[in-house]
Amino acid sequence: MRLDKLLANMGYGSRKEVKQLLKQKAVSVDGTYVKDAAMHVDPEQQNVVVFGERVVYTEFVYYMMNKPPGVISATEDLRDETVIDLLDPLHQHFQPFPVGRLDKDTEGLLLLTNDGVLAHNLLSPKKHVPKVYYAKIEGIVTQEDGERFARGVELDDGYVTKPGKLVILKSAPQSEIELTIQEGKFHQVKRMFEAEAVGKRVIYLKRLSMGSLQLDESLALGEYRELTPEELAGLQNRE
Repeated sequence: MRLDKLLANMGYGSRKEVKQLLKQKAVSVDGTYVKDAAMHVDPEQQNVVVFGERVVYTEFVYYMMNKPPGVISATEDLRDETVIDLLDPLHQHFQPFPVGRLDKDTEGLLLLTNDGVLAHNLLSPKKHVPKVYYAKIEGIVTQEDGERFARGVELDDGYVTKPGKLVILKSAPQSEIELTIQEGKFHQVKRMFEAEAVGKRVIYLKRLSMGSLQLDESLALGEYRELTPEELAGLQNRE
C-alpha cells in the first residue's frame, strides 16, 4: 500500500496534508524518515511511525452503541441527529454505518461497522439471526398473546411474521416483556403488538441483543465502544 494512502486512510489528513507531514520529517518507516509519498509499505510487517506514535493499520471497525431515543439509525440526515453524529471524528473517518435500524424512539444495542460482508450476514433473512427486545406494554399481556406470537402475527399490511418468542416478565399493572424475533420489518415489534389479534401498544422499547452480541449495560445512552475480539468472533462465526 502507498504510504500516503495508508496515512490518509488512518485519519492523518488528505494526501496533500500527508505530504506536508513527510516534508516535516514527521513520518518514519522502520526507523528511517521518509519523504516519498508513493513509497509502498506493508503495515503488517513494517513499523510506520508518525510524530513518535506507531500507526496500527485498521481496515474494518466494529462499535457497539447504546442508542439513545431521539436519534435516528442513519449515516446522515438533514433534520435529525444520527448515530454517526455521536461518534468521535476519528471514528467517523472510517465511515461506519448502522447494521439494521432502531426506530427513532427506541433505545439499546446498535452495531456500527464498515464491514459490509458482516452486516449482510447479520441482516440476511436466510441467516435467522435472533434479536431480543425488552418492552413495556400498555395493556396486560397474556399467555394467549404468547401463543399468537409463537404462531406468527398478521400485521396491518397482511404480512404474517415468523414465529417469535414472548416472555412475560411482569403482567400488571403494566406489562413488561422480552420478545425474540428473527426479522427486522419496519416498526415490527410495535406492529406485532398493535395487530388486530393482539390489540396492545408498546410504550417503551429497548434492544438487548443481536445474535451473540449483547448490550453492554455499562454503556450510558449515547455511549459506544469497540467490540472485544470475543464479541467479534461470535458474530463472525455465524457467517
